[in-house]
Amino acid sequence: MTPDREDRPPSSDEIAELRARVAQLESAGPARPRPRHHLRSFFAGLLIVLVVILTPLSAVATWASDIVGDTDRYVATMKPLASDPDVQAAVTNRVTNVVMENIDLKTLLSDVAPADRPRLEKALGKLSGPLTSGLSGFVHDTVQKFVSSDAFEKLWTGLNRRVHTAVDKALTGSGGGAVKLTNDTVTIDLAPVIAEAKQRLVDRGLGVASKIPDVHTDFTIVTSDSIGKIKKGFRLLQLMGVWLPILTLVLAAVAVLLAVRKRRALVAVGIAIAVGAAILGIGLWAFRAIYLDGLPSGVSQPAAGAVYDALVRFLRTTVRMVITVGVLVALAAWLTGEGRAATRVMAMWRGGIGAVRDAAGLTGGPVGAWVHRAKSWLNWTVVAVSAVIMLVWDRPTGVVIVWIALCALIAFAVIEFLDDDGSPHMTAAPAG
Repeated sequence: MTPDREDRPPSSDEIAELRARVAQLESAGPARPRPRHHLRSFFAGLLIVLVVILTPLSAVATWASDIVGDTDRYVATMKPLASDPDVQAAVTNRVTNVVMENIDLKTLLSDVAPADRPRLEKALGKLSGPLTSGLSGFVHDTVQKFVSSDAFEKLWTGLNRRVHTAVDKALTGSGGGAVKLTNDTVTIDLAPVIAEAKQRLVDRGLGVASKIPDVHTDFTIVTSDSIGKIKKGFRLLQLMGVWLPILTLVLAAVAVLLAVRKRRALVAVGIAIAVGAAILGIGLWAFRAIYLDGLPSGVSQPAAGAVYDALVRFLRTTVRMVITVGVLVALAAWLTGEGRAATRVMAMWRGGIGAVRDAAGLTGGPVGAWVHRAKSWLNWTVVAVSAVIMLVWDRPTGVVIVWIALCALIAFAVIEFLDDDGSPHMTAAPAG
């Protein structure tokens, strides 16, 4: 009876092998723990928080530099207000009130020349009610026709070009000379509008309107008790101009490079940019309500709301654009990661395009082999071209960004479709 294998003594070869393994383990030393990089992760997270804070400030800085600091852009922004019904109604009411305050009804008929009486009586006779109501309606109708004309649009543009200096001073504290602000209020002097209305009233038979003296009355553009408090900060943002957005992008890039898990950090940066822009959008919406509630009783709220919307239209467009870019960056970083869901989505993408190629019976040939070798470079070229288009596009909107992303997606699909490494495709064997 032979002894079991466990009972027999180890052979010399087994002892030598065991000693070699022990020596190898001793030379390797104790297992070193994986470095945790807590400091790098902390600073990467801190930079991402800064990106959230600087994103809305960057948008405001760009707006302050391009809209408030540039007369031509400001005039182009305010020009559509000449056709806004609320602004037209506010200007019409203001001019009508000023004209009526300067017409003496008691001496109106006695001052009208006999030759002009039939025409005046005919015009006023179309309106019901007492003379005061009829004359007020006559003046209102005359002013309204002028405010709705192309002549008013040209006059409005010229007035806003002149008042731009006051807007710049109100928001940034710069400027000076003849510019005067009263209670943090920027106004347009409607004297030229009143002068044109006087002439049109005379042309319609109201000769007494020619005796109305030169009257200066104001149409409020910007007014707020808090303007004086934000001048310094706003001026600083204006001076930063395009540098603050560049600084924000640099900090975002440093955060990704500093992070241990760079792809996850890129997702976080994209979300941070979108969140920062969303905060600005909410702030614009909230400040609009606060601003309108704080207006004096004599200011038309609908007209003031239209002016506010015109001034911040570029900011709102920027908010939508930045949110779109942030979401697309986060989505792209996530899809190219190694997560289970992302891997499944990418497998479906490649499998679907491959199925279409196989169903069409197409082979890449030399082109497919070249695309397979250069696929990574081609994909990065698409990314670079898309980024350049976004940068050179003058004020891209969120819709423009989506279209650029869709074009890039189509380019990626074409590259995937042409990718063919030349390996044979498996086909089912015929039965029988």
